[in-house]
Amino acid sequence: MPSERDRPGSTPASDAGLGQQAGIVTAASAAVAGRDGHTGEASLPGVLADVPVAVLVIDRLSSSVVYANTAAVELAGNVHLPVDVDTWGASAGLTDVSGEPLASSSGPLSTVAQGRPVTGEAVRLAPGTSTEPGRADAADDGGRDDQLLWVTGFPLSQIGSEEQLSLVVFLHLDPPDKVEDPEGYLQALRERAVIATDITFTITDPRQADNPLVWVNPSFTRVTGYEAEEAIGRNCRFLQGPATDRAAVAEIREGLAAQRTVTTTLLNYRKDGTAFWNQLSVSPVFDGDGELVSFVGVQTDVTERVRVEREREAAFAAEQTARQEAELARAVAEQARGDAEQAQEAAERAQGRLALMAEATSALIATLDMDELLDLLAGLCAPALADWVFVTLLDDHGQMSRWAARHRDGRGEELDEFASLHVMHLGSGSPSLRSMATARPVLLDQLDDGTLRRVFTHPGALEAFQQLGGQQVLTVPMIARRRTLGAIALVRAPGNLPFSQDDVDLAADLGGRAALAIDNVRLYQREHAVADTLQRSLLPVLGEIPGIESAAHYVSASQAADVGGDFYDLLALPDESVAIVVGDVVGHDVAAAAAMGHLRGVLRASIWEAEDADPEVVLGRVDRLVQGLRVAPMATMVYARALRPDAPGRPWRLHVANAGHPPMLLRTPDGSVRVLAEVTGMLVGVDATTQRTTVSLEVPPGSTLLAYTDGLIERPGADMDEGISELCGRIAAAPAGAGPRELCDAAVSGALDHRDDVALIAVRFG
Repeated sequence: MPSERDRPGSTPASDAGLGQQAGIVTAASAAVAGRDGHTGEASLPGVLADVPVAVLVIDRLSSSVVYANTAAVELAGNVHLPVDVDTWGASAGLTDVSGEPLASSSGPLSTVAQGRPVTGEAVRLAPGTSTEPGRADAADDGGRDDQLLWVTGFPLSQIGSEEQLSLVVFLHLDPPDKVEDPEGYLQALRERAVIATDITFTITDPRQADNPLVWVNPSFTRVTGYEAEEAIGRNCRFLQGPATDRAAVAEIREGLAAQRTVTTTLLNYRKDGTAFWNQLSVSPVFDGDGELVSFVGVQTDVTERVRVEREREAAFAAEQTARQEAELARAVAEQARGDAEQAQEAAERAQGRLALMAEATSALIATLDMDELLDLLAGLCAPALADWVFVTLLDDHGQMSRWAARHRDGRGEELDEFASLHVMHLGSGSPSLRSMATARPVLLDQLDDGTLRRVFTHPGALEAFQQLGGQQVLTVPMIARRRTLGAIALVRAPGNLPFSQDDVDLAADLGGRAALAIDNVRLYQREHAVADTLQRSLLPVLGEIPGIESAAHYVSASQAADVGGDFYDLLALPDESVAIVVGDVVGHDVAAAAAMGHLRGVLRASIWEAEDADPEVVLGRVDRLVQGLRVAPMATMVYARALRPDAPGRPWRLHVANAGHPPMLLRTPDGSVRVLAEVTGMLVGVDATTQRTTVSLEVPPGSTLLAYTDGLIERPGADMDEGISELCGRIAAAPAGAGPRELCDAAVSGALDHRDDVALIAVRFG
């Protein structure tokens, strides 16, 4: 840590001219460099002084800001450094997105000050809440409006080192009305934040001559051997060498010139001269005016992957060479014909084994039923690899749970008898048990009496084994994701060829492929069970409500589970009114379904507690609860409250409010369809202070109200209004007197592309 006379707090940050700013940079450089005086990290504040984004350096030992670049000084105003992170945030007027001060919440500055990375979090810059008097007064006199900032932070030094520093970067978010794709924009910010905390991270400055490196993180030294001070100030071409592909270099050069992201793999050299294959991604970074300010590089050492690929190519080339030499030998001399035939037989065996592996892979991944998978596995082994085979499978607790067996001659009853006496009760000498315990193949090539007595503890099991016939036994474990799932036992009868090393390797490969398939089936079954439970608990069963008929339809876009973020609900309220709701939570998976369950519970509670309140009041309360309790991400919904008529034959009274959701449709008794397009409002989760409007209308008896989610009307390349128009056409074309179920069927009769969940509810008023 620097001494008090070296700390930048001696000069007010807001009064820092060029000279004062240089002093701040120097002091922060000393803090970043630590007592070792590493110039590579020490140059970082100098590089960041005038970049167009706000940057802080935080001393994690004292939880204080020790450096702020020019843009950060503009944020905080007249603040002396060093200063506690919460005090700095209060001086800048930073709050969380709901307006609460960062000091009263687990804000990103506190998270980074604790040594943990922040890969992207939004905060609000509200100058009027600043504790710095000058900034607060300026905001009251018409200063800047509130803005959103995107915060990214990560450690600059290792935990446990003498100096513990972190870097924080603030990115201004564009106003919502200036962003064409808000979701894509936020995703891009998150991706940039992830890149900033990756293992090997470099920054270059294209505004300097030859685009030199201006910062590298510690993993750069670990991968290349170059210390930071040896790399900074140089163009990263110094990592290239005599065997570096010029085409890859040209591709990088063209990408930099075009200011676009480039990803390639090329051969680089470490400081000690050793070569390594480097997968490199270089991305440009632009300021708020669209000017290029730096290039960010992310590097990964993929030497091992390239080596394996090249060895595979070399093996294939060697096989082709062997074939050619065999053909030449057979043509040259009769004496060499025998050798060539042997080589041909070996190649055919290898080809057959490759075909077996290809067949095994395609067959084993084709089913998600465990019994069918084990039966397929046994069929692949016998008779291709052995005269008979039995497969044992362990459960999640390491106990025998299933088995499968196959004999080349059938003999199913004898296999069942053997399995019941031995497979499910393996003794300590069992080769299957030894394979599962050691995670290695076990070969018993001499089954003498002593070996058989150690393997088979039950006399009946030994007798059954001898009746089936066995001279050699090979067992291989089935291991996937570092867990032993079972074993495969291959048995060859007398008169058959003994197991070779190739057979052992082939069986071990098959065991690994089978284990992955088994593990995938288990994962699918677990997730399917979770999904089924969620689906049954989250999608309501529409009950009988006097005076109305109802039907609903739901389709999930998830490929892994039959759940998603869309929902519908129908409630009979204590005052005899009826609540109809359809909503859509961001996402199409189990996580979205879980968030939807929270949101649906909040919505039901809000409706029930304020049964006679207008829908706009209910949606406003839901919005506040969602943002205050953080029970769900952004969502859209539409809520209609139907009041019963005061006399038979009189119209129902419908009150509707919308939170960014597609409009409801009303089909009158004569078959015409009306779009309730006048009901609009801001979606939930954006601004808790948003005021929505309730629209009231009379609904004749016999009318049907339809509410749906956007998956029913959205099509790639088509406008949403076109989808609504097509839906209206299908509803209007339904037969006269069609009930809610028939109208639901008509609504989903169009081509669904399954890119999004679909929820639909139809309610007919009597």
